[in-house]
Amino acid sequence: MAAMSLRMSVITPKLFGKSSACPKPSSSLAMSANFECGRTQRQSLSLGVERRGCATAAAAASASVGGLTISRDEVVREDDPTNNVPDSVFSKIGMQLHTRENHPLGILKNAIYGYFDETFPDLFKKFDSLSPIVSVKANFDDVLTPPDHVIRSYNDTYYVNADTVLRCHTSAHQAEMLREGHTHFLVTGDVYRRDAIDATHYPVFHQMEGFRVFSPSEWGSEDGTAFAAQDLKRTLEGLARRLFGEVEMRWVDCYFPFTEPSFELEIFFQGKWMEVLGCGVTEQAILNNNGRDGTVAWAFGLGLERLAMVLFDIPDIRLFWTNDSRFTSQFKSGQLGAKFKPYSKYPPCYKDISFWISDQFTENNLCEVVRGIAGDLAEEVVLIDEFTNPKKGKTSHCYRIAYRSMERSLTDEEINELQVQVREQVESKLKVTLR
Repeated sequence: MAAMSLRMSVITPKLFGKSSACPKPSSSLAMSANFECGRTQRQSLSLGVERRGCATAAAAASASVGGLTISRDEVVREDDPTNNVPDSVFSKIGMQLHTRENHPLGILKNAIYGYFDETFPDLFKKFDSLSPIVSVKANFDDVLTPPDHVIRSYNDTYYVNADTVLRCHTSAHQAEMLREGHTHFLVTGDVYRRDAIDATHYPVFHQMEGFRVFSPSEWGSEDGTAFAAQDLKRTLEGLARRLFGEVEMRWVDCYFPFTEPSFELEIFFQGKWMEVLGCGVTEQAILNNNGRDGTVAWAFGLGLERLAMVLFDIPDIRLFWTNDSRFTSQFKSGQLGAKFKPYSKYPPCYKDISFWISDQFTENNLCEVVRGIAGDLAEEVVLIDEFTNPKKGKTSHCYRIAYRSMERSLTDEEINELQVQVREQVESKLKVTLR
């Protein structure tokens, strides 16, 4: 269950995985599905997408993942009302941070792989390079995501077209793996979600999905579900000790669409309780639908950035994407938990924007506009004021945008230019009235 969850603060049914998550396409994109989004969702899709901004260089013409070449024109379609993938997001496809041995994400991934290899020799097959472009069916339907789940909306997920998305969790490959005959597997990859702008959220992050199937002979006279749950907890408690040492742990009952029972593992770390991952016993329908009748299984999902930020003391999720040698030189293969030493921190520049919102307005669309123009110079977007005019029946929002570079001081001139573009695009794309 690839990293479980949208944001855990959302009260609607959750999915595995946090940012700080399918059949392989027969062509470089491909994949049809039976899910058809509502027309209103498609219309809202185009509201907050700035395809090219001054901080976002023209995207490469293609990307390569696992030997599959994906062209920009197949993923970024300005004239398609069912597409909401910006160049800034397409440019991350194929970067494969989790496969870099001297990168914090690669170090963490390999530490987890090492634990499974030692605990279960030659049992778990690993997949690192599956295409992030999957069908709506694989991403949602195959893992029993409810039709009204918030993650299906164009406000939360990047749609290539009505039937195809950039996976929002690595659980999108669960059914594919089962149909291909795999019973013990770990899937790691980049996942994509439209989200807030702050130090712990980014539209692209990385998840790991773990899955294990048991046959009746393994649980014998015991209850299969109870047997799987016990094995799952024992396995993941061992993983937590491998990553964090001898820490206090607790299990919290929760809900995920694709597991029952479902749990979250929390540890007491650095003076507070912290969620590590989500997991559970796989819903029987998923097994039955993919040729595994009569078996039981468990699944877990975790977000690599979220754990790496804690283990390596990395304060801002944007740092994972930097090529600055002051960052990259601090990490070496096998050195899990090497503490990041901050280098010069340049000052932020704050700009406010106020407007009367429309019925179609969402903060995710606003963040897409800001990211499309400012790229990684956008550090945070925060609502600082809100009021409703009772006579006009209109609501005003005021947002504060923090601009900051990790590598240099920004000039007033360039920030002012960015802010002018933001104001223009917010008004034209989000259909709001500036104040």
